[in-house]
Amino acid sequence: MGKSESQMDITEMNSPKQKKKLRWSALEIGLAVVVVLLTIVAITMIALYATYDDGVCKSSACIKSAARIIENMDVSANPCKDFYQYACGGWLKKNVIPETSSRYSNFDILRDDLEVVMKDVLDKPNTNDIPAVQKAKMLYRSCINETIIDSRGGEPLINILPNVDEWPVATDNWDKNHGGAWIAETAIAKLNSQYGKKLLINFFVGTDDKNSSKHIIHIDQPGLGLPSRDYYECTGAYKEACSAYVEFMISVAKLIRQEKNLTINETQISKEMGRVMDLEKDIANATTKPEDRNDPMLQYNKMTLADVQKNFTLEINQKKFNWSKFMNNIMSTVQINVENTEDVVVYAPEYLTKLKPILSKYTAREIQNYMIWRYVMDLVNSLSRNYKDTRSAFRKALYGTTSETAVWRRCANYVNGNMENAVGRLYVEEAFAGESKHVVQDMITQIREVFIHTLDELTWMDAETKKRAEQKATSIRERIGYPDEILTDDSKLNSEYQDLSYQEEEYFENIIQNLEFNQKKRLKKLREQVDKEEWISGAAVVNAFYSASRNQIVFPAGILQPPFFSASQSKSLNYGGIGMVIGHEITHGFDDNGRNFNENGDLIDWWSQESAKNFKDQSQCMVYQYGNFTWDLAGGQHLSGINTLGENIADNGGVRQAYRAYEKFVKKNGKEKLLPGLNMHHKQLFFLNFAQVWCGTYRPEYAINSIKTDVHSPGKFRVIGSLQNSQEFTEAFSCTKTDDMDPAKKCRVW
Repeated sequence: MGKSESQMDITEMNSPKQKKKLRWSALEIGLAVVVVLLTIVAITMIALYATYDDGVCKSSACIKSAARIIENMDVSANPCKDFYQYACGGWLKKNVIPETSSRYSNFDILRDDLEVVMKDVLDKPNTNDIPAVQKAKMLYRSCINETIIDSRGGEPLINILPNVDEWPVATDNWDKNHGGAWIAETAIAKLNSQYGKKLLINFFVGTDDKNSSKHIIHIDQPGLGLPSRDYYECTGAYKEACSAYVEFMISVAKLIRQEKNLTINETQISKEMGRVMDLEKDIANATTKPEDRNDPMLQYNKMTLADVQKNFTLEINQKKFNWSKFMNNIMSTVQINVENTEDVVVYAPEYLTKLKPILSKYTAREIQNYMIWRYVMDLVNSLSRNYKDTRSAFRKALYGTTSETAVWRRCANYVNGNMENAVGRLYVEEAFAGESKHVVQDMITQIREVFIHTLDELTWMDAETKKRAEQKATSIRERIGYPDEILTDDSKLNSEYQDLSYQEEEYFENIIQNLEFNQKKRLKKLREQVDKEEWISGAAVVNAFYSASRNQIVFPAGILQPPFFSASQSKSLNYGGIGMVIGHEITHGFDDNGRNFNENGDLIDWWSQESAKNFKDQSQCMVYQYGNFTWDLAGGQHLSGINTLGENIADNGGVRQAYRAYEKFVKKNGKEKLLPGLNMHHKQLFFLNFAQVWCGTYRPEYAINSIKTDVHSPGKFRVIGSLQNSQEFTEAFSCTKTDDMDPAKKCRVW
């Protein structure tokens, strides 16, 4: 019988040769013991060092936070001269705006990262997906299928144009086949009711400002094809945009005619599109400037439909405009009848008055050319590559971009925008730490308390108005992360999208279906109560919101990540990040717009006359401060202190409240350990993280665009403006009155 391996080992170890080996092994064992002892000593010393409290945090989260902060800074800059350069100089030096982007910031980086998550979850097949999620993934697949989209050319658009009485410049015999029967009420209503396109007259169903539990019809001035009315000056910085806009119109009209095998008369097309531009210029000049539309009390003009007909007589194509017919053409698509006694809120009476003489200058063909152009321009990007390319010069003029966003990014955002709860479910399951909700909830409670407490400091506000402000602040309802039912109530989520049915090879038709679906949903609300529990945002969003009519603040899951927030990063960074955002959204309830609404979300004047006057006086300080900032990227233009006032008030209030909430946290819980590699205390780190949230830059073309259209100040001035007004910042960085960051006059509203 053969020996086993164990038996063989024992036998060999008892040989004379093996005994010699054993003696050497003893020596080796002795050396090994010494090595082990030294190792134990070394480990003990390391452990002792690790437990030695030198006041510095050595966790991986602290190391990571410190590295990010240091990387973004320019320590050669003087924080008291230009804190934005000090906080963001390193970021600005190392980051280049991608060719596909008009701007680039820490916000945009977070959005880019979120888009990657959305792509991954929308790409991932899963046989267990509920119908709502299956539809979202189908819509995404239809969007990224460029081969199919390119093979169809402009055919999907060409096929649908007859449904909107054609585009005169892109067809023949329009005057003969349609012109004689063209009725303005029908043409304008059709684009509104079917596709949500609001042209010439902006008709929509929304919350009644003075009775926020009900919906009501609104009439307002329309949006424009160019970013703002200023662009229609077509001189200086706006000249290129105007030229590119008209060329865009001409190129698309020619492409459609070419696909339809129609004769292309470039002179005629240019002439017709020139008239379209003339009409849109007139419309733009009739609109009221944004700075004159800041008072919701003045905008609210409630009257009956009969009063609208009497007060705003229009004549289009030599026919009197019938407001009742117009509104019923729209509302009949959702089986709602509108009587002459129906209440309507008119937001823009001045515009409607100015519109009458404008429309008398243009023929039915010219008006129809304008309306269908505005409809077509939004759909071009859903067609084949040759149609998309017609936008290149226009996009460059407005945004400075020379390349399009990656298809998958555009598609992920499109699906999220149309099916936010289905995509939100996927995002939350994949990437959101649920415990964040409780931490943020606690921070909201603290910062709200600080806001209420600081009311006592305000000498410009009387006691009774303070009491009402406290009542409103206490009544603010918060929404954090995501609505629970998107994860727990499959039937509700499925029912939300039950009327949608997508085809993978019909992206354009899917888009049209979404336009029709969303507009019907909005119109149906006219006879429904306002659901104040409804979220005003999806979960997969890097942003935060305040709704005046709901008195609601929302912090979607997408923003609850570094640098704004992390349960493991230093509290000073959390308070400077998401804490400031919480304070910002709370303060929106008391800015130049939000202050006009009470705790229930109703437009009611709850202020004493003296306090209201004092509020305006306090606000004027910020109007002047921010209005005196000039922006080199926008050709040295001044910011609009009026249009950005609400956001500036919110920024200033948000920083102050979050800082004081952090001070209270430290008082209760003790000082935090310092971050490694940074010779800075946590009060300084609070302001540093606040500033680094706004690190970013713009292309010059988009800077010009945003200075006219964005209600937020550019990131640089959000930082400088807020901190110039902060005495706590001055003390944290030991600035003096000779420093730019510590002006003698400091503005404060809240």
